[in-house]
Amino acid sequence: MSESFSHDSQHFDLCVVGGGINGAGIARDAAGRGLSVLLVEKDDLAQGTSSRSGKLIHGGLRYLEYYEFRLVRHALIEREVLLEAAPHIIWPMRFVLPHSPDDRPAWLVRLGLLLYDHLGGRKRLPPTRSLDLATDPEGSPIKPEYRRAFEYSDCWVDDARLVVLNVVDAVERGATVMTRTTCRAARRDGDAWCIALERGHNRQPLTVTAGAMVNAAGPWVDTVIDGVSDVTAKRRIRLVKGSHIVVNKFWEGNQAYLIQHTDKRVIFINPYEDDKALIGTTDIPYEGDPSDVCVDAAEIEYLIAAVNRYFQQPLTTSDVLHSFSGVRPLFDDDADNPSAVTRDYLFDLDNAAGRCPLLSIYGGKITTYRKLAEQAIDKLAAQLPVKGRAWTAYAPLPGGDMDNADFTRFESELQAHYAELPVDVVHHYARLYGTRAKQLLGSATVTEDLGLHFGGVLYEREVHYLVEHEWAQTAADILSRRTKHELHLSATQQSEFSDWFNTLSVDSRIQATAVDQP
Repeated sequence: MSESFSHDSQHFDLCVVGGGINGAGIARDAAGRGLSVLLVEKDDLAQGTSSRSGKLIHGGLRYLEYYEFRLVRHALIEREVLLEAAPHIIWPMRFVLPHSPDDRPAWLVRLGLLLYDHLGGRKRLPPTRSLDLATDPEGSPIKPEYRRAFEYSDCWVDDARLVVLNVVDAVERGATVMTRTTCRAARRDGDAWCIALERGHNRQPLTVTAGAMVNAAGPWVDTVIDGVSDVTAKRRIRLVKGSHIVVNKFWEGNQAYLIQHTDKRVIFINPYEDDKALIGTTDIPYEGDPSDVCVDAAEIEYLIAAVNRYFQQPLTTSDVLHSFSGVRPLFDDDADNPSAVTRDYLFDLDNAAGRCPLLSIYGGKITTYRKLAEQAIDKLAAQLPVKGRAWTAYAPLPGGDMDNADFTRFESELQAHYAELPVDVVHHYARLYGTRAKQLLGSATVTEDLGLHFGGVLYEREVHYLVEHEWAQTAADILSRRTKHELHLSATQQSEFSDWFNTLSVDSRIQATAVDQP
């Protein structure tokens, strides 16, 4: 690949390519250790895999079947760390497993749950218990032939906000972020990388230099390597598509359900956005451009059939309100079954003969992103001017600095402070922004202070906050990723909001993100 490089460029200690959860976590960790960091993302933050997950912080109960004990243990430990760091976007959830004698034996399920309770040093979450589906309320939506169940704990997460909050923290610690910026090429020039970037829709060329590079491009990890001179080694990557559907919630209570399909794959049925349910995921080998991934009809039928196997109220394709697919970039370990492919991560470090390093990330899961980031910087520390030790295990994410990580108490105090605002609006701000909700709301006392109302709980004040503080540049950035307003607005309301948003001054949107310019 032939690329031109400018001789007038800004230098960074570290350039991170990829604005998903791994890249965001690495940028945050590095900035907190005193490094000058540039994070570049070709689209919006979390636009790929990291906003299309099952939205769980979990150990991965099913991974025990594949003897991934180390992965499960590390994930369970991280579950506690993350719950403490971001109680506004991560919270406990109970999962009910109806038992079918046609599938895994009850003793095996009990053994797995016993291990799950103890592998990670569970502290904040309640333990497993057995249920009688004929008498316990959790059994009311389940078909009568299923009489027994087990209940255990994991955590829910707003995945896209987790990414954004890591980037917000990185920038507040000195990092630079450039969204909608593509890394076209890179070559070593002495003791630094010379990196050719293209920014924005007009593909403005830009060159930066960096002492080290991290390739955290997820499904595009090999695409980035293709543009790097003098690096040819690649790990085998296996792309696996996972799809989810959203329907109206069809049971009472806050519990989620974990069911097993006839092919022994497990499916999560989780409460979502208060009155909806998120159902997934599939595991299908994927080929092609990850940007083009979408749910197909067979996947929808598969997920609906799994639900209808257990629940009294049948679902049909007409019940599907929304769907999404993501591509998981897994390290190829030769497993025949896509569900058995390891979710662990692998580092590929190219720094032979002391050359400036390139660290490529393969695999990983959202639950272990923080530990991955910590280990990535540790791996590069010998060749970077790192000024501090690992720190993120004890630091809250933006908005998560609540007393004893007690969200219930925090929200109650916020509701009292903004007593004249609608309860559902304050709840929305509390959940998405945590303690920074006061920064968003400022001196607002009545609904009129929030500006134009676009439907649901979306008001103009929140839009401006997202543009000014969280790099939102399109209507989809706001409706789909930084919030889930799209699930609560009609098609007409979404269209009207998009039309209004597009009338905002382009200059004002660019100026709001000017701090991310090198």
